[in-house]
Amino acid sequence: MQFETVTKKIDLAEGEVAAYDVCETWVGLAEVDGEVYAIGDLCSHAGCSLGKGELEGTTVTCSCHGSQFDVTTGEVVRGPATEPVPSYRVKIERGVVYVEI
Repeated sequence: MQFETVTKKIDLAEGEVAAYDVCETWVGLAEVDGEVYAIGDLCSHAGCSLGKGELEGTTVTCSCHGSQFDVTTGEVVRGPATEPVPSYRVKIERGVVYVEI
């Protein structure tokens, strides 16, 4: 596994999730209280993009069926999803966001 370039930190909007294709893996990036988190973008319930969901605090709600995930860990907060989404390490250097894939 290695860190891959995703985007500039300035392009992230606080309180939102944005989806990025990182080496053919869809990753959702969320900035919460100045920290950037990366999780798998595809909901483990029906494969919908979490980048289209709503973020409240550290919880993203899938727009398809309402499953909720913690963006800091990928863990399920509320179903119908029962499986977590992947969580990825993030580093920021010189204003660029990198995710370990």
